[in-house]
Amino acid sequence: MRAWLALLTFVAIALATPLERPELQGEQAVLETDWLASDEEPLAPTPAYRSLNTTRNPGWMARIADETSLAALSIPGTHESMAIMGTSVAQCQENLGKSAATLTAQLTAGIRAIDIRLRVESGNSLVVHHGSVYQHANLDDVFSALAAFLSANPKEAILLRLKQECTGEFGSCTDVTGPTQLPFVDIIDSYIARYPTLFWPPSVDRQWSAPLPTLGAIRGSVVLMALHGPRGGRFAYYGLEQFSGWNDGNSTYVQDNYNVPSIGAIPTKRDQVRRFLDAYNSAAGDADAIYVNFCSGASYLALPSQVAGGVLAIQGVNPFLLGYLGHTFGGITRRTSVVMMDFPGGGLIERILSFNP
Repeated sequence: MRAWLALLTFVAIALATPLERPELQGEQAVLETDWLASDEEPLAPTPAYRSLNTTRNPGWMARIADETSLAALSIPGTHESMAIMGTSVAQCQENLGKSAATLTAQLTAGIRAIDIRLRVESGNSLVVHHGSVYQHANLDDVFSALAAFLSANPKEAILLRLKQECTGEFGSCTDVTGPTQLPFVDIIDSYIARYPTLFWPPSVDRQWSAPLPTLGAIRGSVVLMALHGPRGGRFAYYGLEQFSGWNDGNSTYVQDNYNVPSIGAIPTKRDQVRRFLDAYNSAAGDADAIYVNFCSGASYLALPSQVAGGVLAIQGVNPFLLGYLGHTFGGITRRTSVVMMDFPGGGLIERILSFNP
């Protein structure tokens, strides 16, 4: 029954009449879904799930030597980092405040890899979306929050994945087009130019991909991991060279099996996360490369919260990973690399950080 209600909610999101956003007067109205409700009651917070504010790690990178490669680090991250609005179909993170306040809370907790999805608005501006749902923030909000955090914590560094969200298809959003609208990558460049000291320059050069840096080279900076189109294709040479093959879903250095067709497939998703983690910690893994392991996944019949936290008698990915990392610490797991999560708990963040040198 809940699955059918989730499907009906999704249809309602896609078909509802757009509401005007007061902060974008004169621009195209987009879908707003605060008024929609779902019958899905979130699970109680646990150390692995929906308890971000139970830990504070604003300066954890400061203890790590400058010469340490990113490849050696264990980095907690969030998938759809600002997906806090809409119904349980759209929400992927705890709502800890609009206009990037949630992002600041994640960074304070220790998150250092983020995933931002963008819709093109009129006036060559970019706003944050998850599918058709506006997330009450724009790219200036995101970059300002990152700059403020790094100014207060100059020994830290943040990894960023940017993605153009809108496909124009059912359930997605549509970018604003017109004779004065620039291509998406040109708009991105204009935003980066407004924050000239925010990014590690080699990662935002569209002509040359960047090598994997040491931590000392990027302290106080944002590193663009990849810039993706709406169907996953990589734009130009932005980002890190090793992610040149990261398109939609899996690649050599990325596990992103995001389609979890039903709650019965949650154990399969758990196993995909575990197998990828074991693979890059094995002799077959590349010790000089950084890996990105997505714990997230969803479908009409498996909500993001259910995949992350569990449902009925099915254990979610987050509590499974917390337990697995506890069992393999000091053994087969030497590093977690980048772990992208929905609704991470404070205990899971701390467990990932415990693997750092």
